[in-house]
Formats: sequence, C-alpha cells, structure tokens
Amino acid sequence: MLSAEELFKGRHFDREIIVLCVRWYLRYKLSFRDLVEMMAERGLSLAHTTIMRWVQRYVPEFEKRWNRFARRVGGSWRVDETYVKIKGRWTYLYRAVDKAGKTVDFLLRAKRDVGAAKAFFRRAFANHGGFPCKITLDGYQASHRAARELLAQTRGAHGREFDLRNT
Repeated sequence: MLSAEELFKGRHFDREIIVLCVRWYLRYKLSFRDLVEMMAERGLSLAHTTIMRWVQRYVPEFEKRWNRFARRVGGSWRVDETYVKIKGRWTYLYRAVDKAGKTVDFLLRAKRDVGAAKAFFRRAFANHGGFPCKITLDGYQASHRAARELLAQTRGAHGREFDLRNT
C-alpha cells in the first residue's frame, strides 16, 4: 500500500482538498459541478472533470484503507437471488447478509445458474477472507449445488465442516 505522500505526489492541489472533494462526493448526493461551485466559494478554481478524475483515482485506494477498519461480517450468512430491472434490463441479483443484517456481498449476473452462483460464492469468500460457519439458502437448487461443491473443495483444504441449510 502506498504512503500518503506517494499517493498524492505530483498533484497540483493539496491532498486535503482532494480528500475533501472525494469524501463529499461519496457521502452526500453532490454532483461534480456542485463541488466545483462549493470550492469556488472557498477561492479554488477547479474543473468538474478534475474532481471526476480524483474520484476515479482515489476511491479504490480509500476503500482498501477503510475496509481495514470495517466491522467483520458474522459467521452465519443468508443467501438468495432475485430478479431486478436495472437500466431497463432484467438481471439476477445474488446477495448475502449476515445474521445482523449486514450485507456480506452481492453480484449482478445475466444468468441464473450454477456458474453464476459459484462466482458469487467465490467472490464473497475472497472478499471476507474466509468461510462462514453456516449458510442458509433459499430453495433454488443451483445455489445449493454451487455451495456444496465449493465448500467440499475448501473442506478438504481447511479440514472444517460447514452447515448448509434450506429456508
């Protein structure tokens, strides 16, 4: 991970200005042009594309740093999939929440099959650095099969037993 000095090296504006604009953009429903206007009130002349480039450049790095302090998800997951319309197209949304209702992960896919379910589980396991103790699934059998196959592979590697349940 880059140090703060390396991350902002060679930038025209102070890092405090960059962090402030990116943070306000992420936290509040502000457009890039709103932020340009707010910075102009503070005596700074910016283009909206500059702020857009800052968001594109720094958000992935900030997420890495923030995720180190994020609360871990619980060991009991509830997983399901649903069909949602996004920008006029129907898409499958795979999602998992822990026992406390915190979102574990989600994935959008065009197809609802074993491959999509496996991709979702691989992503969720990788993003959370481990496997839950218990997974509760809905009645869709492709999800059951994907979970069984992936957990069987990990059971051999980790010597753990998993509890797979149906709602």
